[in-house]
Amino acid sequence: MHNSDKIKLSDSIRMASKPFLIAGPCSVESPAQVMETALALSETNQVDVLRGGVWKPRTRPDSFEGIGEQALPWLIAAGNAINKPVIVEVANAKHVDAALKHGIHQLWVGARTTVNPFAVQEIADALKGVEIPVMIKNPINPDLMLWVGAIERFQKAGIDDITAIHRGFSVYNHPKYRNIPNWEIPIGLKEIFEDLPLLCDPSHIVGRRDGIAAVAQKAMDLNFDGLMIESHVNPEQALSDKQQQLTPKDLGLIFSNLRKRKQVVSKDELLQLEIMRDKIAQLDDQIIHAISYRMGLAEEIGDFKRDNDITILQQDHWKKVIAHRLEQSSQVNLSQTFMRCLMDAIHQESIRRQTKVMNPFLETGENQKKSAE
Repeated sequence: MHNSDKIKLSDSIRMASKPFLIAGPCSVESPAQVMETALALSETNQVDVLRGGVWKPRTRPDSFEGIGEQALPWLIAAGNAINKPVIVEVANAKHVDAALKHGIHQLWVGARTTVNPFAVQEIADALKGVEIPVMIKNPINPDLMLWVGAIERFQKAGIDDITAIHRGFSVYNHPKYRNIPNWEIPIGLKEIFEDLPLLCDPSHIVGRRDGIAAVAQKAMDLNFDGLMIESHVNPEQALSDKQQQLTPKDLGLIFSNLRKRKQVVSKDELLQLEIMRDKIAQLDDQIIHAISYRMGLAEEIGDFKRDNDITILQQDHWKKVIAHRLEQSSQVNLSQTFMRCLMDAIHQESIRRQTKVMNPFLETGENQKKSAE
């Protein structure tokens, strides 16, 4: 009997003394490949669940799309060989039926499925009355409410053993990530579902082997409960995503070097933290009051632009402002990314304030619309 049979998987993940680890190949390619991978992973003594994809939702039609239902017994046999439960991705009701028929222990819903409420509902409906752990990856686009909605659909279907998986969000031609992490979104998910276990999938966030360790550690620093990492006994021969799969040995090394930091602190540590937090709170108050004063000045500029029939956006001036602030960022030890986001947020609020001053009828119309709703 597997551990997941005794208590809810989500509870065991939250109570685990070490980071929970799901590992295995991107795709189940053959009985030998998945068995060899499983046995090598077992030697690391780190893996809690064996994963493997049999239905692969690929971007291009000529890509390897998985063996299909035929591969499910191969995955189960590999799991039995190392006495670990197995998990597989499902994207529709037919996948669910096949997985349940073959005795798959756990299911996960992929990012390309989570983005579609109709597909999520179909899977949830297919699982009504079934007691099985379900893991739900974030949607491919950075939409927190889509992720929340997917979780709620399974909850309403009676599934109460749910875990979330953060695998990043689609981005075009990013120099560092295959799927940009946008860490604020999984953090936001935990604010809504405080007791929901949260795993990180660094394989899909990075998209290459050499960045997995750093993202895995970042997840630990942000108090994630565990990881899902792709591993193949011979990554260079993998039929899908070979560039992001680790050998079991390399995965074991990365996992053993992870530092799981404590969340509970001592009274002395808490006292020191509170002193520093109070200083930050005082500075935050000053920043907020300064921004409020700045917005008042922006409204005065709006009065001037209105009286002189000048456009709100002065493109040349804004280009000079942002160029100066980006240059200044290194001098004040702030990243250019942070400086850009900060200035864009301030600029958008300034535009909103000036629009309100210059076109009060637009604000009135918006208020009327809200009243009507």
